[in-house]
Amino acid sequence: MNIAMLSVHTCPLAALGGKETGGMNVYVRELSRELAARGHRVDIFTRSQDPAVPHEVPGLEIGANVFHIPAGPEAPYNKHRLFDYLPEFTAGVHAVAAHERVRYDVYHAHYWLSGWVARELQKRQPAPMAQMFHTLGAMKNRVALGEADRETERRIQVEREIMRHADRIVAATPRDVQQMAQLYAASNENIVVIPPGVDRNLFHPKNIADARQYFKEDHSVLFVGRIDPVKGIDTWFKAMALVVAETPALRGRLCVCLIGGDVDEEEPDAEIARLQALKDELGIADIVTFLGRRAQDQLPYYYTTADVVVMPSRYESFGMAALEAMACGTPVVASDVGGLSFVVRDGETGFLVPEGDARAMADCLGQLLRDPDLRARLGKRGVEIAREYAWTRIADQIEAMYCDLLQQRGNPTKLP
Repeated sequence: MNIAMLSVHTCPLAALGGKETGGMNVYVRELSRELAARGHRVDIFTRSQDPAVPHEVPGLEIGANVFHIPAGPEAPYNKHRLFDYLPEFTAGVHAVAAHERVRYDVYHAHYWLSGWVARELQKRQPAPMAQMFHTLGAMKNRVALGEADRETERRIQVEREIMRHADRIVAATPRDVQQMAQLYAASNENIVVIPPGVDRNLFHPKNIADARQYFKEDHSVLFVGRIDPVKGIDTWFKAMALVVAETPALRGRLCVCLIGGDVDEEEPDAEIARLQALKDELGIADIVTFLGRRAQDQLPYYYTTADVVVMPSRYESFGMAALEAMACGTPVVASDVGGLSFVVRDGETGFLVPEGDARAMADCLGQLLRDPDLRARLGKRGVEIAREYAWTRIADQIEAMYCDLLQQRGNPTKLP
């Protein structure tokens, strides 16, 4: 099967933790890796953001070919303004297909920008289209703190059009399906629920001889992800201020650590600057550490070493960091929103708390920090649950969806 994997605004080979790099990068990379390992041809198309990076990266690293398509400035660019360059991107994908003499059996689009491209590619070279949005503009607007955090009406309109046009929409959880129906009047008929997966060869409990090479303190509460207002880190900071106020002995023995974002002390990112000011205001500057980016293969060691992983998001379509932490045997405290409500099993692999409720979060974090047996029990169960999300299982479902789409079009394809 020839698969065109479309990821316009972010490259799956990019380092994680930046403004536009996160769970979607991991999803596209790991799904493509698994499908390529099964003998499918997988070509990933993403926008070129650096002229020094080759426009074609053969499948040496992940088995799939990565094509960096010039479209607009070959530099990082505001994703809201990339829409104007989508015709150029579409033409670039078509040119690669012509040069490679390949006809794609399916287009798999990620995020709304890629969905627009897939729809246009279908006009040039017909093939069924599968769409995964990863996040929804209308949901992000519901939790936006200010006008600068709001998504454009153009995005929401295009998402609405794609929901009516795509041959199949992949939802990460049943909550995704509900939100598409409520906010976009989407029909359930062409939506299938297939969650993201986790690389269990990478994410599993590690034997660590000296935990202090990761966290110098006795206890640690860890956040992994983009530093973005939608992640609700301010609620977590307020919760940690309550924890140390009620258990003063933790001060000096506790690390509140964040992995992700570009940490620049002289010119910090706006959200990092806001959080830096908040930690000072709350009196927890001495226990908060912004670690910046870490390589993907280092994350399991941080997850394993941490006492608790926290996901205080205002909105999260799935929550891959929660799943990675569970696979590493670490309990998770998360907001009871979106996909987190399904990934984290309350009282079984961690705790779910009402979004924005610092008091409830503080109670759960305090309980876990005080009780190593509870941490061990929840962590052990997390490892068991994570097995259900192995990428081999997820790829089975994606592969079956592709075959179903081709069968419906009267073009059945034999698997390799």
